[in-house]
Amino acid sequence: MALISSLLLLDRRMPLYYVQVHVGVMVLPIAAALAGLIFADHHAAAGLWRSDILAWFMALFILTLGWMIARFCLRYLHGDRAYRKYFSLLTFTVSAAALTWMNNDIRLLVLFWGLPLLGLVQLTRLKREWRPARTAAVRMAMVFSLSWLALFAAGLWLWSATGHWQLSLALSSESIRHLEWWEKTGVNVLLILAAIIPAGQWPFQRWLLESAVTPTPISAVMHAGLINAGGLLLTRFFPLFSGDISQMLLLVLASISVLIGTGISFVQVDYKRQLVASTMAQMGLMLIQCALGAYVAAVIHLVLHGLFKATLFLQSGSVVPNPNKTIHRSRNLSKTWLFAGAAAGLAVGVMFWLTSPEENAKLLSALILGWSLAFVWGRIAVFENGRTIGLIVLAGLALASGAVHVSFMKLLHTSVPLFRTSIITEMAAVFILITGGLAGIWFSTHRSSDSFARLYMWLVHIGEPRSESVESHPHYLAAYLKKERI
Repeated sequence: MALISSLLLLDRRMPLYYVQVHVGVMVLPIAAALAGLIFADHHAAAGLWRSDILAWFMALFILTLGWMIARFCLRYLHGDRAYRKYFSLLTFTVSAAALTWMNNDIRLLVLFWGLPLLGLVQLTRLKREWRPARTAAVRMAMVFSLSWLALFAAGLWLWSATGHWQLSLALSSESIRHLEWWEKTGVNVLLILAAIIPAGQWPFQRWLLESAVTPTPISAVMHAGLINAGGLLLTRFFPLFSGDISQMLLLVLASISVLIGTGISFVQVDYKRQLVASTMAQMGLMLIQCALGAYVAAVIHLVLHGLFKATLFLQSGSVVPNPNKTIHRSRNLSKTWLFAGAAAGLAVGVMFWLTSPEENAKLLSALILGWSLAFVWGRIAVFENGRTIGLIVLAGLALASGAVHVSFMKLLHTSVPLFRTSIITEMAAVFILITGGLAGIWFSTHRSSDSFARLYMWLVHIGEPRSESVESHPHYLAAYLKKERI
């Protein structure tokens, strides 16, 4: 019904207020996904389709986030020439992204992997009179085609080796046992390639950085099962991927992406590009969790990050400073505050380590949790007004986050695997991230050194889009004005 309604939007005879009716119709798939999550048989397969907790949960997340963004677009995009097309393509994109994880056939998985990416390209192309948007759409189409071809080749290889198109049969222990090690590794390398491209990971991050030219809602909808689809793909293929040497390849690529994405977010002055670079780093953390076998943590990460980052994109207009509002910052921040933040972060990390026996890659999770708390504590302590209230709110949010994490763990444990990785692999990930963090601290305290200047300029260079992807002035608007004068 939602897809049919989206097609009706393209008929110019339909009144414009029908767009609001269509956004209301988009609630129906959300209700269906919620009903499936609660009442459906979570261990059933019907032909090409499957029903499990992960499928219904991701459908609920993707469709809900898509509806929220569509609701935001009612006013944000009002007056745009492609107003109707935005809602039609948005419905198509989120619907295809939701259906991707509800099938049990390799051929359908390959098809639905490409459809949401095609929808994203078309959403970017809607502003085709603007050269940067056209260039970004072409770049997206090129790299997304490579991702689709990689998954197509992996699926074809897996079918050729196992003789099964059904995903559950092709990934059964009996089928995988008959695979040669080089076949298993080859398929996994193709899966990694398919996963890291939509996630904007190094060395394919350029398309993501250039996507900042898209309208804000389009940047937000990327987090509805598109840019974070790689984590779900590896979760679905966990029997094949877990325990293979290709996990180390993914670990290295994702760790490099975390460090580069974090560095770019620090040197960029454009707010949307800061968010995009931060997304690159966060998707790297999600893929590190997959490389360590922490698939539950990866799914929770992509859901919470998707909601958080989509909200930041939709609220990006609020970062424009108010000239009438003065923010007082402490120039001489007491070291006691910083030490207290570090101690609190260490305590929370150790507590998480001791109280989470079933958590995969809990050393990495404890490190990220403790460092995040210490980092946010330091940022709050800078402000002189409301510092105490801010820290109380931070403590409350930390408790709420822990409760949500535990709830999602209980919900997903039946359909998302718990795979124990080797402590050596986990220590390698921790070592890479700690080394990168310490190097960042050293560079930030030696800003007058040549090394800092070289690193800074390299991050600026790698974080900047190509010259044809930007314009100093929106020339298409000038063309509109010229036509009006004529």
